[in-house]
Amino acid sequence: MRAGSWLFGTLLWLGAASAAAAQSGNPRFGRWLLKSDAPAPASNIMTYEPHGAGGMRVTVQAVNARGDTTRWWYTTNFDGRAMPVTGNASQTHAAVRALSPLVNEIVNTNNGRVTQRLTNVLSPDHNTIGVVYMREDAEGRTTGVTFATYLRIP
Repeated sequence: MRAGSWLFGTLLWLGAASAAAAQSGNPRFGRWLLKSDAPAPASNIMTYEPHGAGGMRVTVQAVNARGDTTRWWYTTNFDGRAMPVTGNASQTHAAVRALSPLVNEIVNTNNGRVTQRLTNVLSPDHNTIGVVYMREDAEGRTTGVTFATYLRIP
């Protein structure tokens, strides 16, 4: 009888663990604060939320040093398809492609012209995102590269 109880308990625990994992979904889901030395009120928060069957909604809310807030967003299915961006005057579409479970490639365009390529890397502990931003001119030449670190926030 003890062996049966142990087996039942183990199966129950495994079922609960699987259900919890399924509910949590993509480890990127949540809110991410840009690590910055800029004084308040300046801030940049990315929010990743579930969208559809396996996709994600990306929302960026930034506050500049004067306290002016901008908010823009798009959705993706991680298939490399260009999706409309709402609220960002310098970007009309974003195409996200998963290169691995921890690495995404994002190509930003403005009216059909590539303006920026991003490599977005999630840390193995799922608490930090590093982003490489490569800006491009109309001929496809890289005009600048910047780096950013985002930390998971509650």
